[in-house]
Amino acid sequence: MLQHYVRSARDNERRLTTLNAIATVLTESLELENVLRRAIHMVMELMDVEVALIFSLDEEAQELELIAYEGVSDEFARAVDRMKVGEGFNGEVAKSGQPIVVEDASSDPRLTRPEVKKMKIESQLIVPLTLRDRVRGTLCVAMRRPKQFLPGEIELLSAVATQIATAIENARLYEKERLTAQRLAVSERNYRELFENANDAIWVHDLAGNIIVANKASEKLTGYGVEELTQMNAKVFLSDKGLDLAGQIRRRLMEKEPVAQPYEQRLIKKDGTEAILMVTTSLITEDGKPTGFQHIARDVTEEKRMQDNLRYYLSQITKAQEEERKRIARELHDDTSQALYALSRQVDNFLRSNVRLAPNDGAFLNELRQQLNDALEGVRRFSQALRPPMLDDLGLPPAVRWLVGEMEKLMEVGIDLVVSGAERRLPSEVELTLFRVIQEALGNVWRHAQASKAEVAIEFSESRIRVSVSDNGKGFEPLERMESLPRTGKLGLAGIEERMRLLGGSLKVQSELGKGTTLIAEAPI
Repeated sequence: MLQHYVRSARDNERRLTTLNAIATVLTESLELENVLRRAIHMVMELMDVEVALIFSLDEEAQELELIAYEGVSDEFARAVDRMKVGEGFNGEVAKSGQPIVVEDASSDPRLTRPEVKKMKIESQLIVPLTLRDRVRGTLCVAMRRPKQFLPGEIELLSAVATQIATAIENARLYEKERLTAQRLAVSERNYRELFENANDAIWVHDLAGNIIVANKASEKLTGYGVEELTQMNAKVFLSDKGLDLAGQIRRRLMEKEPVAQPYEQRLIKKDGTEAILMVTTSLITEDGKPTGFQHIARDVTEEKRMQDNLRYYLSQITKAQEEERKRIARELHDDTSQALYALSRQVDNFLRSNVRLAPNDGAFLNELRQQLNDALEGVRRFSQALRPPMLDDLGLPPAVRWLVGEMEKLMEVGIDLVVSGAERRLPSEVELTLFRVIQEALGNVWRHAQASKAEVAIEFSESRIRVSVSDNGKGFEPLERMESLPRTGKLGLAGIEERMRLLGGSLKVQSELGKGTTLIAEAPI
């Protein structure tokens, strides 16, 4: 009895020493290939067997993948790779989580793959690779001759399997972290190259405005070298107005309020000249706390100057057009209208002085007088459409009321006019442009819309005026961009849209086939 206890104690001590040695060896490397090679070699020596196989469980596919083997051919390895959970001895262990001892595998009905039978394996011991109460795979040892696996050996191999499962998991985690680190390094290198070679100026400063990093494009933008910039504060580039804008952007980003970006900012360069920038600013945080700001800026100074020149050129053209319209309207009123009126009066006086005219002659003169009166009315209407005097004398709403009345006669369509807010006089260019918007829109309703009803709305607010013209006509395909107007043949609307932009306003056209059209113009007062 004493000898049995001594032998049992020695076996336990040997088993514990072996497990400690295996654990030490398996933790010496975090490379998965090294871990598997050492694990399979140690299992072969420990269990004194001819074959050892390690399978890993693919939980998504529910298959066992052979990840290490020794003592079998490559053909055999290919044959047993990717076994389904529940298939064969290893599949059964993966499913149940319990060890299996097979005394004669060659005659066991559970053995289904012929390649396995060719290896003439008889005795097998298969235990689960278990980690945190979950089966992660199986460990199989086998002999080509009969061998009895004792309970102590089953316990020992199960303990070794747990050690191997832990080592494999650690190696995979290490591999995953290593790949992540590699990708991060590549991403950081790519970002650094993009940062350095970007056409746009990029710089980062802390919450106090001290510049931390800047790219090469920042040199060209500011006139300072990168090393100079990293010793400067961003405030030195900004005027008082620029600092005020920067403070507003900072506050909104810090308070997570929406910021319209990119926004226009002005920068004072090293040579004292001013550059106009379009800037996109983002807040930089670490662990949820703000640490600084990143700015991406593009110099649009020349572009803005060209736009300003173009706007000035367009404004001069528009002014010349309106002056020409006014001149033609005045000449039609003062010359053509007066000449037609004088001819009409002469015909009328002739008829009164010659009452004994032949009937045919009298009818001819009466028809001639009516034609002169119709022509006079047409000239008067055309003159007012060119430049209605009441627009200059009374303002926008009275002029629009007159226009609506004239268009109702012409179109034979009901037009509602709605004026809301406190009516007041506006700068002449604003009134004139909005009048042209309504005139153009109603002209389009008349010529193209095939509408039975239209509405004009004028809305005065404290700082803006909004006019809209809508109809229930046939409509058209919606526009993707207002810049598409000239290409679609809508030159009148394109001209009006440009004039609205010159006022600092906007023009929108909303339309849908079969559902009419709405034109909306807004301008600051």
